[in-house]
Amino acid sequence: MKHLVDNELIYGRLLKIDEPHLIGRYNKALDAFGFVPTALASIRIDMTGFSPEIAGELGDSQYLDPNGVNRRFIILTPEQENLPVVHTQFSNTAGLMHEFFDGNRRAVYAVTIKDVLYGEIEDPVEVVTGVEDLLSIEEVRFRVMSAEDMLGKATELRALVDRLQISKDGWRDDAMLGRMVELAKQTGDIRQNALVPDKLVFPHQSYWASHFGGVFIFRDDRTTTVICDSHAPGFRRSRPWEVSYIDISDHARMFDYLSKTGRLQLPRASWVEPSGFFTHRADMAIADLVRVADPAADLAKADPVWLQTWMHHNAGLVAEQGIYPFLQEAMREVATTGQVKMRELRADRRLMLCRAVPDHPDQWLVNRLLARLAPFDFVSRFVFDKQGFYEAYEGYSESYRAHVVNVLSATYLNTKAALRSRLYGLEGPQDDA
Repeated sequence: MKHLVDNELIYGRLLKIDEPHLIGRYNKALDAFGFVPTALASIRIDMTGFSPEIAGELGDSQYLDPNGVNRRFIILTPEQENLPVVHTQFSNTAGLMHEFFDGNRRAVYAVTIKDVLYGEIEDPVEVVTGVEDLLSIEEVRFRVMSAEDMLGKATELRALVDRLQISKDGWRDDAMLGRMVELAKQTGDIRQNALVPDKLVFPHQSYWASHFGGVFIFRDDRTTTVICDSHAPGFRRSRPWEVSYIDISDHARMFDYLSKTGRLQLPRASWVEPSGFFTHRADMAIADLVRVADPAADLAKADPVWLQTWMHHNAGLVAEQGIYPFLQEAMREVATTGQVKMRELRADRRLMLCRAVPDHPDQWLVNRLLARLAPFDFVSRFVFDKQGFYEAYEGYSESYRAHVVNVLSATYLNTKAALRSRLYGLEGPQDDA
C-alpha cells in the first residue's frame, strides 16, 4: 500500500494534528474508549477522528469500529466536517456525520474551543450476525460525550438558569448563584453559545455494509430490497413479507429493479457520447486483459499504438473475453440509433452500459454496486468502492499497481469533480463513496 500512500490514494486529505493540547484531548477520548493514550506528537485524522497512525500504534484498524457497528467518533475541531471518511463498514457513515455537523454546528464550534467531543453512532444491534440485524437499523442516535464534561456542565447550568428564572427566591440562594458563576467560568454564556447538541437522531436510509461480502440495502416508500450473496445468513428469511431479495449474481433481476425504480440511467447518446463512458470502459477492459494475460507487461508505454498492436497480436484472446468488442459495438449502435437495445443483450452485460441516475438520492450507492459488477474498471471502483478497490489492488502485480497509480494520479486526483461530472454526471464536492 506504500505506493498508494505516497500518492495520496489512501489516507489522502487527512487533517494533521500536532498541537500538544489537541493530542492531549485525543488521548482523553482514547482513554474513555479503553485504549492506551498515544505517545505520538503528530497524527492525521479523518472526519470521524480515525487516525492511521493510531491504528498502526494500537495494531487495530477497527479501533473506532468495534464489531463493525456502533461507529465511534472523536471530534477535535469543526474542520473535520470537510474531511473524508477513510475507514468504515457502512457507506453512509460520512453522510450521517455530515448531518450531525450540520444539525449541531453551533454546539460543535463552542465545545471544541475548550474540549473534545466523542461518542458512538448507536444503532439497535451490537453484533451483525445476519441480514436481519442490518434491516433492523432504521435510525441511529449519536451518543455524545466530552472529556471535560462540558456538555454535563452546560446542562447543569441551563437547569440552574431555568430555576433562577422561575423561582421567586432563587436570587437569595448563594450556593446556587456561586455554582452558576463557577460553571459559567468554564462554559461561558450558554445563552449565546449552545454547548449541547440537540439533533442526535437521524434516519438510516439506503446503504451498503461490508458484512457478508457486501450487502446493499435499498429503501423505497413501501418496500426494502436487499442485494447481496445468497449465502449471507438470513437471505430470503428475514422479513420475507416486506423485503425483496436479489442475489448479487442475478444481473437480470438487478437490472429490472434498478431501472423500474428510476435509479438506473440507460445508455442514450445524449449522455454516452459527451461522457466518453463507453470508451473509458473499453480502455479499462483492455488494460485488465493485458494484466491477466501478460502480468509483466509494462503499461507505462501503453499508448494507443502499443495497445492496438497488442490487441492485434492477441485478437483471439480479446474476442474470447468479449468485453472490448461488446463495448465497441455498443458505441456504434449509440452513434447510429441513439440508444442500445438492452433486452437483446446478455443480462450480465446490460449493467456494464449503465450508470446511476445523477440526481437520484441513491446515486453513489447505485454507482458503488455498478462498479463492483465491473471490477476491471479500477477508476470507477476507486471513486465509488474504495474498499473493493484496495482489496483488488493487493492482488495486482507490481507493474500493474504502478499503472493504476499513474492513471488515477493523472486522470482523477487533480480533476475529481470534473471527472465525476463527465463520466458519471455527478455534480458537487461530495467525496464520500
